Amino acid sequence: MRIISRTVFILSMVSLFADIASEMLYPIIPIYLKEIGFSVLLIGILEGVVGFITGISKGYFGKMSDDNGLRLPFVKLGYILSNVAKPLMAISTSVIWVFFIRTMDRLGKGVRTAARDALLSQEATPETKARVFGFHRSMDTVGAAIGPILALIYLFLNPGDYKNLFLLAFIPGILAILLIYVLKEKRQPKTTVKHSGFFSYFTYWNIATPQFRKVVPGLLFFVLFNSSDVFLLLITKETIGDNFITILGVKFDSGSITIAAYIFYNLVYALASYPMGVLADKLGFKKTILFGFFIFAIVYSSFAFHPSISEIFILFSLYGLYAAATEGVIKAWITNLSQKEHTATAIGFYTSFESICTLLASVIAGALWSFVGSTSTFITTAAVTVFIFVYFIFGINDRKMKAN
Repeated sequence: MRIISRTVFILSMVSLFADIASEMLYPIIPIYLKEIGFSVLLIGILEGVVGFITGISKGYFGKMSDDNGLRLPFVKLGYILSNVAKPLMAISTSVIWVFFIRTMDRLGKGVRTAARDALLSQEATPETKARVFGFHRSMDTVGAAIGPILALIYLFLNPGDYKNLFLLAFIPGILAILLIYVLKEKRQPKTTVKHSGFFSYFTYWNIATPQFRKVVPGLLFFVLFNSSDVFLLLITKETIGDNFITILGVKFDSGSITIAAYIFYNLVYALASYPMGVLADKLGFKKTILFGFFIFAIVYSSFAFHPSISEIFILFSLYGLYAAATEGVIKAWITNLSQKEHTATAIGFYTSFESICTLLASVIAGALWSFVGSTSTFITTAAVTVFIFVYFIFGINDRKMKAN
């Protein structure tokens, strides 16, 4: 049996093009919003609201996918919503319009995420899931690296031309949508547990496997203190300060160095995702994720003490290894701990609470940074990670973690 099936490859390419489109705009959206009159407070409210909507919708649409025994309709609708929204951002500067379009964009992610991951799970055996999710994550991250590079090149040639950049981002988005229509699927057995209501996916906890109930709380507690990568970028910029790097006679300031370090992180992440999937399939999900947590604790504790520029690049490369060892592997593990007919609901349950915890994590990190200092933010996160590391070593017996 081929590990990377035609469906897995196409879904991975869809994610690659969709992420190119998204990441072309991600770095410039705050700048564009400020330019059209949004205050920092209003930007924060906007991103908080759309992030929350994205999070809670993942579980609802995941359960709907299981209820219908179908994945592709949700995958198609999700990518269409997100990619159609991008050029529409440039039409009006009205606050209501911008809120509507940003919500439409992020809701698309909520609609597709659980169904897409369930479809990936269907294309793998329990013994190959980490490789399948690792390959998908690798392609997704390649897109995340290409997007900002294209945006930087375009804005270098056309300074301040944000509106046309929104239109250009529609091109890879269209390619992503067209690729989805190449896929076909067979209807899966419908779930036998029927509950109506937007938050009905909460009831999955009542029927979840004992292993799922042990693993997920530990993962979510980690996420609760794993703030947005924005804080890593902020501490990098703060650490570098007014220093410059001169390469071939060209001076690079702290902003350029920070962006370069983040692109470097994405490249390492993309290259390491599939090998980490292979490792997880051979050695086990728990061991691979613990390796990721160990690396994460080193990175965060090191950033707390203001590393040098060369050390920053080393730390971002290690951070790429952490992401590769956890992101896809965690989803693969969750699908192996859930009943086959509830795969999308289980993923939706986890990713919904993950999004909420991520939002809270950024609030916690911001509060610690503002009232105690940046060092406290990173030391606290590293300390909590050590606690989670110990919990997984002594509290989770992966030999009893039966695959579905």
